[in-house]
Amino acid sequence: MRGLFWLLAVFSLAVGLSLVTRFGDGYVLIVAPPWRVEASLVLVFLSLLGAFILGYWAVRLVSHTLRLPAHVKVFRARRRESGGRAAFAAAVQALFEGRWGRARKFAAKAHDLQSDPTLAALVAARAAHKMRDANECAVWLSRAEEDADLRQARLSTEAELLLDARRYEDARAVLRQLHDGGHRGISSQLMLLRAEQGAGNWEEVVRLVKVLEKRDAAPREWLRQLRLNATVESLHAKGLDAASLTRHWRGIEEAERLDHRVAGAAARLFMRLGGGKVAHDILRDALEREWNEDAVLLYGECLGTDARDQLQQAERWQQRHPRDAGLLLTLGRLCVHLELWGKAQSYLEGSLALQPSRTVHVALARLADGLERPEEAQKHYRAAADLD
Repeated sequence: MRGLFWLLAVFSLAVGLSLVTRFGDGYVLIVAPPWRVEASLVLVFLSLLGAFILGYWAVRLVSHTLRLPAHVKVFRARRRESGGRAAFAAAVQALFEGRWGRARKFAAKAHDLQSDPTLAALVAARAAHKMRDANECAVWLSRAEEDADLRQARLSTEAELLLDARRYEDARAVLRQLHDGGHRGISSQLMLLRAEQGAGNWEEVVRLVKVLEKRDAAPREWLRQLRLNATVESLHAKGLDAASLTRHWRGIEEAERLDHRVAGAAARLFMRLGGGKVAHDILRDALEREWNEDAVLLYGECLGTDARDQLQQAERWQQRHPRDAGLLLTLGRLCVHLELWGKAQSYLEGSLALQPSRTVHVALARLADGLERPEEAQKHYRAAADLD
């Protein structure tokens, strides 16, 4: 459009000049004593026009010369920016490709060229971490602290790298800063969950799992298994004395208390602390909800003053599970404890018929020893050894 304007202007000037030269008979008289100059009006006009054009281009040339350093500065800045963007893109590509040395090299170049320097520093920190260069990783993370707008990105990256290095307490501290700043995203909560696991803070693990379940942040089954494992670990942490273990057990949700793994762990701890009756009740409730062989076998080890009640309960279960070898073994153990020798032998032999095992052979051998039947005891001891 601009070229068309200048073309029309030139044509208009040419037409104007042709008209002036055709109809213009005027002249210009210049007197400067002792000189006198007379010239055609058209010639004077053309001379002035030429002088104007030359002056204009002279001024443009001087102006361009004076502004040349600024133009060079802008050109260099653009070239620097373009080089920085290219270096940053190459660093990110190398990071995803697993080429840690190349990623660190181009990230350092992008940082020097001030192309997203904070992000470039985080890329360099990740690359240095992958190369197991802890000192350089720390240096790059410290350089990323200069940008307050990317604080969350820096803290998230630092926490992730600390978790990879299994520095769980340090990772917890960084993630606490992140949460205090109002960032409670799913990714940061998953990292905090991992940190609490590593640090052994099992009650906090249970709390975080419940939060993540509400947000549907991970597969339900995985979170459920994690919650149960954390509950078991928290029981072990509280199982130093009967009072603290009882308080902690009452604070666990009923659905978790009835899980056979949680119930089994609690029963063993109470048995160790002399709470056989409590262990018996825990396992009974869990077995009423879900039948489990390990829990049944452990039920037969909770021997105490209420063994007769245990036997009656186990016999009621035996009506529902007549061919359960573990239950028959438990019944045999309870009968041995109550000195019901005939019933004990009957239950143990029934268990052996359904599922031969070293444990049942040893139980029958000890029963035979107690009844002074050495040959029968030796037979079962040999059978147990053969199974080994």
